[in-house]
Amino acid sequence: MSMARSNARKAAVQALYQWQMTGQNINLIEQQFAEEDRLKDAQKSYFKELLHGVPEHLGVIDQALSQFVDRPVDAVDPVERAVLRLGVYELLFRLNMPYRVVINESINLAKCFGADGSHKYVNGILDKIAQIQRAVEIKAKAEAK
Repeated sequence: MSMARSNARKAAVQALYQWQMTGQNINLIEQQFAEEDRLKDAQKSYFKELLHGVPEHLGVIDQALSQFVDRPVDAVDPVERAVLRLGVYELLFRLNMPYRVVINESINLAKCFGADGSHKYVNGILDKIAQIQRAVEIKAKAEAK
């Protein structure tokens, strides 16, 4: 995966965290990130898609999460919640993105921003969602071996 896309995910997790904590308007957060030059090394179009896509599909994303998290989604640590929501968005709405890439990128985000061990939690949840949402892709990959 390109570093520009990984950097877009990093910025999107930070922006989504800010949105979750403050309830600020997504467009204002996007503008703030652009003005503060926080998207210099990021794929700006992908950052924008993630930042707007997660809130737009929040109901579907949180429904998928609620099947596997061990508490209400709103009670999940805010950093982990932002990472999980971004990962679920990609699993559900970016079918051209291999599920393993989505999970690996999410693990890296959890390692970067989350508490110790949060990457294991993120990995477990996203893997379970991928088993359902990407079953065809996973089966095809297994059969190709």
